[in-house]
Amino acid sequence: MTAEALPFGSFELIVEHGPDPLIFADREGVIRIWNAAAAELFGHSREEAIGQTLDLIIPERFRDQHWTGFDGALAAGETKYRGQVLTSRSMRKDGTTMYVEMTFSIPKDAEGAALGALASLRDVTERFERERAARQAARAPEGTPASS
Repeated sequence: MTAEALPFGSFELIVEHGPDPLIFADREGVIRIWNAAAAELFGHSREEAIGQTLDLIIPERFRDQHWTGFDGALAAGETKYRGQVLTSRSMRKDGTTMYVEMTFSIPKDAEGAALGALASLRDVTERFERERAARQAARAPEGTPASS
């Protein structure tokens, strides 16, 4: 079997039709790639998301923490979460909070400079809420309903 290059444009098609939401933000945190799965998950069309900062999907109270981590990862050229799955809160277009699991990478150019951040995400809201309810129930005194 010989290795052949994919036809021109194939990478874009692969990203667009990938099963998981895929987002790439440049060094300034501006969204440059937003695939169909990201549009479905967050409710923002590609046209609405491209050119916006990641604040689009980050709840306001978490933004300072996010940007500190984002800027630090780009400065270091690596994320401390490499190879790990991070669970975090995010926000849909309608403002509802959700929980996502994310994996990150910092793509670099030929000279090794960080281009931005790439994230692959999954909605884990139902599982997160179910596990939180189970933890609360386990801590509640017997005969007392768990609070939500």
